[in-house]
Amino acid sequence: MTQTISLAGRNVLITGASSGLGLEFAKAAAAAGAKLALAARRTDRLESLAAEIERAGGRAVAVAMDVQDEASVIAGYDQAERALGPIDSVIANAGMNSVGLAADIEIAEFQRVLNVNLTGAFMTAREGARRMMTSFPREAQRGRIVLVASIGAHMVLPGAVAYCASKAGVAMMGKSLAREWANRGINVNVVCPGYIETELNADWFASEGGKKQLAGFPRRRLMEEADLDPVVLYLVSDLSKTVTGSVITLDDGQTL
Repeated sequence: MTQTISLAGRNVLITGASSGLGLEFAKAAAAAGAKLALAARRTDRLESLAAEIERAGGRAVAVAMDVQDEASVIAGYDQAERALGPIDSVIANAGMNSVGLAADIEIAEFQRVLNVNLTGAFMTAREGARRMMTSFPREAQRGRIVLVASIGAHMVLPGAVAYCASKAGVAMMGKSLAREWANRGINVNVVCPGYIETELNADWFASEGGKKQLAGFPRRRLMEEADLDPVVLYLVSDLSKTVTGSVITLDDGQTL
C-alpha cells in the first residue's frame, strides 16, 4: 500500500535553516504539513523564509541559534516552543567546512569545525531529546532526530580532514544516541549526502580538476538538494517508527 509522507501535526526544528540543505528541508517539511522552527544565526534570512512559508499557508517561526553555544541552543528551543508548542522532531543540519592540508590547518580552525559539526549537533540533539522525554510518553514513540553527516564520514575527502573527522563522529554519535534513547520513544538516524550542486562548489566543478572528479562518479553528475527530501521527510514522519540507529548514504552512487 502506497502512503504519502505527511508531517501534519509535527513541530520540527531545523538548524542551519538559513541556506543550503536546511532551507531546502524547511520548504519540503512545510509542504508536507509540518510547523517549523527555523534556527540559525542569520535571522534576517530566516524571517524571509518564514514569511514565504506563511504566505503559502504554512506555519514557521525564525529562531536565533548558534549551535556552538549551549545557552543559545537552549534559548532557541525555548523560543520555538513558546511559538509552536513542544518540539517532536529535529533536523540537526548546521555545519561548516574548512579546506586545507592537515600539516597547515590551524588548531583553532580544526576545533571550530568540530565545535559546529559535532559538538553543535550533539547539543542540538540532546536538548531536543530532553524536551521530548518531558513532553511525550515513551509509548507514543513520537520523537524523531535526524543528523546530517556526509559521505566524508566514511571516505576521505582530500583537504578536508577536520570535516571528515567531524562527520565520522556524527555518524557514530547518531548510532550511540539511538541506542541510548531507544526505550525513550525517540528515533535517531543519520543521513550522509554526497556531492550536491551548490553556489559554493559551482566554480570547482566547472574547473578542469572538478570536471575530472565528476567524470569519476559512476553517473557523472552531481545531486540536487531536493534529492534528499524523500528520505529526510520519511525519517521525520510517523512512517519511520521502526527505523532508528541507521546511517543512510544518499550519494547517487558517488562512493561506489
